[in-house]
Amino acid sequence: MAGGPVADGGGIGVSAPRNHLSGIIMVAFSAFGGILFGYDTGVISGIKEMREWLMQFGFPVEVSEKNPTGYAISSSTESLVVSILSAGTFVGALLGAPAADILGRKWGVVFACLVFSVGIAMQTAADAVPLFVVGRVVAGLGVGLVSVLIPMYQSECSPKWIRGAVVSTYQWAITIGLLIAAVVNDGTKDFTNASAYRIPIAIQFIWAGVLAVGMAVLPESPRWLVKKGRDAEALKSLSRVTKLPEDDPGLLAELNEIQVNLEAERALGESSYLDCFRFTKNKIAFRTLTGIFIQAWQQLTGINFIFYYGTTFFKRAGIEDPFLITIATNIVNVFMTLPGMWGVEKFGRRSLLLYGAAGMAICEFIVAIVGVTVAEDNIAGQKVLIAFVCIYIAHFAATWGPVAWVITGEIFPLQIRAKAMSLSVASNWLWNFGIGYATPYLVNTEPGSAGLEVKVFFIWGSTCACCLIFTYFCVPETKGLSLEQIDLMYQEVYPWKSLAYRRRLIADGGEHIPSEKEETSSNEKV
Repeated sequence: MAGGPVADGGGIGVSAPRNHLSGIIMVAFSAFGGILFGYDTGVISGIKEMREWLMQFGFPVEVSEKNPTGYAISSSTESLVVSILSAGTFVGALLGAPAADILGRKWGVVFACLVFSVGIAMQTAADAVPLFVVGRVVAGLGVGLVSVLIPMYQSECSPKWIRGAVVSTYQWAITIGLLIAAVVNDGTKDFTNASAYRIPIAIQFIWAGVLAVGMAVLPESPRWLVKKGRDAEALKSLSRVTKLPEDDPGLLAELNEIQVNLEAERALGESSYLDCFRFTKNKIAFRTLTGIFIQAWQQLTGINFIFYYGTTFFKRAGIEDPFLITIATNIVNVFMTLPGMWGVEKFGRRSLLLYGAAGMAICEFIVAIVGVTVAEDNIAGQKVLIAFVCIYIAHFAATWGPVAWVITGEIFPLQIRAKAMSLSVASNWLWNFGIGYATPYLVNTEPGSAGLEVKVFFIWGSTCACCLIFTYFCVPETKGLSLEQIDLMYQEVYPWKSLAYRRRLIADGGEHIPSEKEETSSNEKV
């Protein structure tokens, strides 16, 4: 899914474990922002199939098995309505870094909620496609800002030892939003007036309000406060996050560490976006491109095909109640994200990505084969199709869903971290937009469309196979390493040799250890 985490900073490392739980709970609340994107994605998937919405924004057609409502919208309108949110989020993601620096992390989120609410108001009041589309663009700006600001806030305020799992809660919130949307759509789809689609849309005011109020009372990021020269406030913020007194030695040491890291960052000087693509000893260009492409490949797994167009897909595949099947797939998505949050710290990032890519590719090829070989009225075939779609979603939720964002938050060096992360998130939203816009043309059977229908899963299966190759050659294992150790690893080895080097690095206590090339050179001298 899009809108995932962006990390800036190493997290909180105060050494009193009894206080970690309080900080984790406080920081985890901010993940509520994921519901904004998840719910919006799920809502549009359902309401565009509702008779009342089609009557208002579509045109009358002959009643048929594929158009039982008697109304329809063109592929171009469907593409625009679904994908235009991602165009707004692309711009919002690029604006996330300056918003975070100017407004701060928490007040930036509050501002994003206000922008999002304006977009929701437009969509709720719309009686024509243009206003509805503009409303989705404005809402997208808010979602894009949130997708940068909240994970940034999380990773700056969460304990280092569980940073990956905490940042993954944002992805979990997205899945919860998708599930809630599916339930609400199912509850209102049979209403016989505009409330059928306006109620699901307007409910989003609640999510924005809860997030804005909650963030307003949470402490600001200590790192941002130190950056602004507000050290006294930073100390109070640390105290709130950890529940330690302001004169606690560990707390003062943590503040000092933030100050020292900030001075080191300033000593590196200001960096430009061009610096993100320089070929240097520590592989900055390679790392930036890895972040950009891992976000692209996450979208190319085809997951948003299910959550944008799942109701439509199941309906056209002959499923009797596509709304209920959509609820079932979202339940799988929510609960299978939990083992991913655990596994990212247990099994490692690279291992989960490799396993997930292989599992998704197999499932999607099976779905495609079943879809083209089994008749629509074959009940057993329908059950097999639904089962493997759910298994595919389970693999994504436990692997590429949360883990791709964790990798993006860990692999960038200090001097270009904010800009490289902004580019990576923007890449996710750009591909989200492209896939959302292109999918109706790929799957619909009307003139001017490719008419692939279920055969589109051959494409998604192929791209998942590419994800496997990409992970092997481009994604290192970063579990258990500090951001500084990750930087050192990039200087010494390529990702496919990272497992052995990581073990040696941890065993050596994080100090520089010779690469294979250095060892060979040393032996030759001897």
